[in-house]
Formats: sequence, C-alpha cells, structure tokens
Amino acid sequence: MINRHTTFFKALNLVVDYLVLNISLIATYYIENSTSILAGSNKKYLPIVLVFNLIWMLSANIAKLYFDVLNKDSIITFRNVINAYFLFISFICFTILILIGTEAYFITRQYLFYSLALFGSLLGFWKVIFLLIRKRQRASLMDTRRAVIVGAGRTGQDLHEYLLKNWDTGYRVVGFFDDEPSNVSEAGLYLGDVKHCITYVKHNKITEIFCTLPVSEAKTIKKLMLDADKNLIRFKSVPEYYDYGNKPVYIKSFGQIPVISVRAEPLESLLNRSIKRTFDIAFSLFVIVFIFSWLFPILALIIKLESKGPVFFIQTRSGHNNEPFNCYKFRSMYVNGDADKRQATRNDRRVTKLGAFIRRTSLDELPQFFNVLIGNMSVVGPRPHMITHTEEYSELIDMFMVRHFLKPGITGWAQIKGFRGETKTVDDMNQRVEADLWYLENWSFLLDLKIVFLTVRNSLVGDENAF
Repeated sequence: MINRHTTFFKALNLVVDYLVLNISLIATYYIENSTSILAGSNKKYLPIVLVFNLIWMLSANIAKLYFDVLNKDSIITFRNVINAYFLFISFICFTILILIGTEAYFITRQYLFYSLALFGSLLGFWKVIFLLIRKRQRASLMDTRRAVIVGAGRTGQDLHEYLLKNWDTGYRVVGFFDDEPSNVSEAGLYLGDVKHCITYVKHNKITEIFCTLPVSEAKTIKKLMLDADKNLIRFKSVPEYYDYGNKPVYIKSFGQIPVISVRAEPLESLLNRSIKRTFDIAFSLFVIVFIFSWLFPILALIIKLESKGPVFFIQTRSGHNNEPFNCYKFRSMYVNGDADKRQATRNDRRVTKLGAFIRRTSLDELPQFFNVLIGNMSVVGPRPHMITHTEEYSELIDMFMVRHFLKPGITGWAQIKGFRGETKTVDDMNQRVEADLWYLENWSFLLDLKIVFLTVRNSLVGDENAF
C-alpha cells in the first residue's frame, strides 16, 4: 500500500502540474484573443503548446521535481519547484525566441510573459495545497524501506534508536545481525549471526543493509558489501567517527581519501554567499527607502521629546569572525551607565514608554539595515552580542564561538523559535546557540525568506519575549 501511495502521489503531482501548465496557456490565449486556442484559425499555436509541455518535462526531470515527493522537506520541495520553473523559462526563451522565432507561430511576447507568470502563480499555489495535504497524511503515506543493521554495538543501537524516533527518514529496521546475541536486548530483534545476513535479506524483501561493524572487521565488511552488490541490495557503512561530536558531519572526497568536516556549511560556497549578499542589499534598500525614510523622523522626534539623549544607540558588538563592529539601534532606554553591561529585563525601568513599543515590535532594530548595507551584518543570521557577553559565554559554552563563522543578523532562526530577549541562565543561551548552529549548517535562500516572513508576522502580532 505504501508503494502504491507513493506512485499515486508522484502521478498526481505530474498530472496536476501539466493541467496547470495547459490551463495557463489556454486561459491566457482566451483572455488576449477572446477565442479558444483550439479554433481552426489558431492551429499554429498547438505545436507551441506541445513544445511547452515537452520543455516542462525536461525541466522537471533536471530539477528532480518528482523524486521523493512524500519524503522531501517543504523547503527542498519549493527549491526544486523554483529550480524547475526557472529552467523552464530559460529553455522557453531560448527555444521560442531564438531557435523557432515568434513570427512563425504568431506568438506575442505579451502572451509568453502572461502565460508563464500565470503558470508560476498557479504552480506555487498548487504546491502549497499539496504540502498541506501531505502534512496531514505523511505518516501513513511515507515511502518506507525495510532495513537490517549488521552490528549491535553502540553505533548500531544509536542508529536504531535514531531511526525509531525519526520515522520521516523512511526506514523501518527489522532487526540486528551480530555474532554476539547478548548485544541485542530487545526480544525479536536478534536475527542471527553476521554470516546469515545476506541469506535472510534475500528471502525477506529487505532493501538496505546498514553495517555498523568496527574497522577491525574490514574483511567481513568487504565481503558483505560485495555480496550485497551481487544481490542488488543497497549497502551503507556507518563508521564510528560520529563519536567525536553529536552533530551531522560533512564528507568530501579528495580522490579516494574521505575528508570529514564536523559540519556542513552551505555559506562556504561563493555562489551561496553571493545570493545571500544580493538579497541583503536588495531587502535593506527596500526597507530603508519605503519604511525607514518616513518612520525615522517620527520616531526620532518622539525619542527626543520623551527623554534626553541621542536618537541612535550605538554599541560595539561581536561580528563575523569575532571582529567588533558598531551596531546601530533606535535608543529605547533612558541614558544609563549599564547599557554595555546588563541586558534588558522584563519591566526594566530603564526602558522608555516608546522604547517598550519599538522593542516589542522590533522597530528599534531598523537602523541595523544600514549595518547590512555596510556589510558587517546580514538580514538573517545569529544575533550579535555585547563584547562582555561574548567573552563570558565563550568560557561557559563550548560551541559558542562557532556562531561567529556567520555574519550577525537582524533576525535569525533562534529568534523565530522563541530564543530571544533576556538569557537568565546558561541553558537559555545554550538553546540560542544550538539554534544558531542549526541555521549555519542548514542555510538556504528559502530558509532566509521563511525567517524574514515569520519575523514580520511576529512583529505585527507581538512577541512575548521582546521587551
């Protein structure tokens, strides 16, 4: 039933995508010409419709749009949709405008623009609906695979526990093979000696083997791997290097030599950094021109009328690679001598009436868009801390300094997950650091867009941790 569901949803995605594409082509023609594209006098358009369909098939396959439709994360799904759509537009422009030409089939540039825009809008809307449907039924529709674990030591037990807790990986562990039965405590999970593994797998429709044997069993591992290949069974080796840390690792091959990094860093890529910087500049300019430009004189006047002191609060904070920089904010407190030492607390008497409002709505952070333009901050990233806090927490939390591999941000993953405001305990800060490290290891442009959207939403409805 699971494989049938998987095939069904793949087919559903494909069919609806093509329906959306052809509805866009037909509807746009009808709106422009008040007649059907199928009319006798318009038959020259039909080959173009066929070309559009073939190009979408090519683009979707290159972007792997229909692979693992039930297992893929929503961000990865939308990334594939966007990749397929822009590939589609690129191929269309090249094929129609350059190779075929628009005159041969009486195609107008307006028709191309409106049909592609309508298709992109309808496609995005349909994918949102699909993800909502999938979210409710995902557990029952998951494309699961039956697997066994060879080796019931610590590595094997940890792997089994992880796969049990994370059902969305798609694996269902049938049991263990180990030469020492006492290593398997749960009844029914011990399947036999290692030498019986291949025979069992062949006769019980097992699709994958996870081998967690130590390096000292190299000969056994090699024989298992060869036998698995001969019998068309996927073989995965799980080494013990994960003991060096409790986070995912990134493996890169230098020839035949595997080099292990303790974390993946998407922003190590020049292309990804360029995408992020381009977004930072464009978004900051938008905010400065359309929001800051008219809001600044209003807030500046109220700040000056309410209390003595400057409009802006400028504080030295820890930045990228722990380089200090001047961070700009609207002043939200009465001028005091503890601003560089003590965090704001709930019902803090130092906060002015306007200050309480702009802190709750995050409007006090608006001047930091100039920091973004200068280049010492990003729109999204770990929040910058006071120098004294960096020095303090770097001694208390082992991974604290890792967050400085990134430019600090106006907002971040930690903030939308609720880890903002005062950090009363070391555990509070540790949770914030863990969220920042997750962002560092899982960055994507779509993730940045998601964080910005949720930040704006939280600013409008208010955040109980913003004070």
